Amino acid sequence: MKFSKKRASTKQEIPTSSMPDIVFMLLLFFMVTTTLREVDVLVSFKLPEAKAVEKIENKRLVSYLWVGKDSRVQINDNLVRVDEVQSIMYNKRQELPNVIVSLRIDRGIDMGFVTDIQQELRKAYCLRINYSTTVKI
Repeated sequence: MKFSKKRASTKQEIPTSSMPDIVFMLLLFFMVTTTLREVDVLVSFKLPEAKAVEKIENKRLVSYLWVGKDSRVQINDNLVRVDEVQSIMYNKRQELPNVIVSLRIDRGIDMGFVTDIQQELRKAYCLRINYSTTVKI
């Protein structure tokens, strides 16, 4: 009489029953935490350098105004003239009273042009202005 050994049968498969739950949680996590770029910058610029830089904590209050090398002004996705800055930023300030205007101006722009933009912002009562720079190492 021959005795045969019985081997325990083990499953070599990975349990996948909870896989959809894990994938859904990861998808939800990345959807909630990811911020998408809102504006396509149409002007080319190179920011000036500064030794002391302070970071703005609440970025939801910030409205960006770009000035490129060729003195083109961009607010949101639109290229605008300097005389249009007042009306656009006044409407923005009506929507968001504590708006901070962040000026991203090319380092080679004439200061007279920057002063014209500042005057238009002053007429729109946008008095909280930030000048964006890069950190000088």
